[in-house]
Parts: sequence; structure tokens; C-alpha cells
Amino acid sequence: MLSEATFRRIIARERKRSERSQRPFVLLLIDTGRDQLGNNQGRLLVDLLSAIEGATRETDVTGWYTTNAVVGVMFTEIVLDNNAVLSTILSRIGAVVRDRLDTDQFSRVKFSFHVFPDDWNSEDPGRPSNPTLYPDLEKRQTSNRLGLATKRLTDVLGSLLLLGILSPVFLIIAVAIKLTSHGPILFRQKRVGEHGIPFTFLKFRSMYMNNDSHEHREYVRQLIAGQAQRKSTDGKAEGVFKLTNDPRITSVGKILRRTSLDELPQLINVLRGEMSLVGPRPPLPYEVEVYATWHRRRLLEAKPGITGLWQVHGRSRVEFDDMVRLDLRYARNCSPLLDLKILLQTPKAVMGGDGAC
Repeated sequence: MLSEATFRRIIARERKRSERSQRPFVLLLIDTGRDQLGNNQGRLLVDLLSAIEGATRETDVTGWYTTNAVVGVMFTEIVLDNNAVLSTILSRIGAVVRDRLDTDQFSRVKFSFHVFPDDWNSEDPGRPSNPTLYPDLEKRQTSNRLGLATKRLTDVLGSLLLLGILSPVFLIIAVAIKLTSHGPILFRQKRVGEHGIPFTFLKFRSMYMNNDSHEHREYVRQLIAGQAQRKSTDGKAEGVFKLTNDPRITSVGKILRRTSLDELPQLINVLRGEMSLVGPRPPLPYEVEVYATWHRRRLLEAKPGITGLWQVHGRSRVEFDDMVRLDLRYARNCSPLLDLKILLQTPKAVMGGDGAC
């Protein structure tokens, strides 16, 4: 039996391997119901482990998911065309366990299957990702509670301060939008946030009303697949990975997008706790639908933000995979000092219009 720390590290390693190879694995958890068994716990565990050893392959990995409480068995190199494979695994192990345990012991044991890659449904108002398959992220958050609390405090104070200072700018933009096009001042859009949980994303409206998103959907699909072509913004530059000369954008909207002023209402999202000042940009649901499995980690490892490493290091001039790598690098090295550096670099990136259009 592998220790809890070792077994959870192996789950994280196998998950990353599966992200690249697209070869699934199955994690079977067997909960012994330790809170109910009292002094019988030791006997049950001995019998249970003996049963598992007799029902698994040499290539399967067995360890403690939760020490002395939940046993985990990881099945790799299997083909999951349908639920028949899972039923066969459960029947084989269940039969052996049932033979080794008495009726009372067996009645207290609970089995659960967790398959990776897990299916995501961005339309689900809850959390589409399965936290059981990401024990390393749970450990990272638990061990960094002080850092996360500091980041949240910075977000609240920073967003309140900026909302106060920039209130005259909000008013000027609101008037300009109302005078030049029909429709609301704020644009509300469904985006996918931390752990895949959807939220309402706010921007100053920069487009005409009732426009068609088909062209953007197709370009996003090509971008994520690595098939998109750079779009020139001035006829001379190397171009950006972004739709340019979009007829859906209003005259005021072009200015707002060029200066990134359309992003200012996201300070309200930060205040609500849906976003952070610094983090990966929150994607649209139809973007997530065409993500490769490893791309999802940008939603799992950090809360989305207004600015981030991508915005200050290349913006739309880098390919999508490189953007994801920047997001993951930020998540691994997140600290108050790094956030401060990114925030200080953001005005220069905005004024330079690097990758904006």
C-alpha cells in the first residue's frame, strides 16, 4: 500500500500523462466508513486490502487516498468505450470483497468510480470538474491559505480603490456609448470561471446589438487547434491572433478595445470574488468546448483575472498554447510580489497597445 502522499502524487502524474496521451485512467475509491466502525476498523482494513490484492492486476496502483479510511485503486492502460468496462471492474472487485468480508462489514463499504479525462459541461451551473481527480490542487490551496487570503484582500482593496479613482472615466465612457449607439452601456456575457464554474462577465459594450458570433466561434476553434492565421492591424506589423477590422465593433468600441478601457467594469467581478486583479483570462463556454484536456488546467489552477502574464508578455501576439503555458506558469509561481510586478507592467502594455485591436 502506497502512502497517501505518494498515491496522490501518482494520481497527479498520471493525470498529466493522460492529458497529453488522451489515454484514460480510472480511479476506484473504496470508502470503509471509518466513522461508523469504531474498533472494527483495523480488521476491516486488513480483510479489504487482502481482497483488493487478489482482484487487481500487477500494473494497477493501490494506495491510501485518505489514510486508514479510503483506499484507492488506479487502473491504467484500459479502453473505455462504454460503461461495460467499469461494470466488469466493479463486479470483479466487489465479488472478491464480498467473499472476504462479513455482511455487516460489506454493508459499510462504499465504491465510487472517477474517470479521467472527465467530461465537462460548461452549461452546468455547478462545478463541472471532478475535484477528486485533482488532489494536488487541493493540497496546494490548503497549504497556501495565507497567500490566497492576502490575494483576496488585495483584490477587494484594489478594486474599491480603482472604482473610486476611475469613476469619472466610467461616466465619460457611459455617455460616449449612449450617444453613439443603441443599447445598454454594460455588456453582460457568460464566461467560465475558476474550476469551470460559470459567471456573468462585465464589459463596456463595444459592439452593435444583435450581432452574429459565428465568425468569432470559428476563429477561436482555429486558434485553439493551432490553425489560425495572424491578422494584421496596420498592414505592416507581424499581426495578432485575433479578429481585426471586425464590423460588429462600434466607433467608440474601437477606442475602448485599443486602450482596454472596455475591461474596467470587471473590477465589479473582482469585488464579487468571481475574478482577481491578476490571473488567466476567463474563456467563453464555446472556447472551453474545444479545449484540449491540458488546456483546462488554466481554469483549475488559478482564479481568472483582469490582467496576467499573457497580457504583459505578448498578449494576442502569442499562440494559444503559449498563452496557456504562461497562465500555468503564473499559477505555479503566484505570489503577492509577482502580482505587483504584473500590475505595474500592465499600464505600459495597455498604452503600447501590444496585441490589442
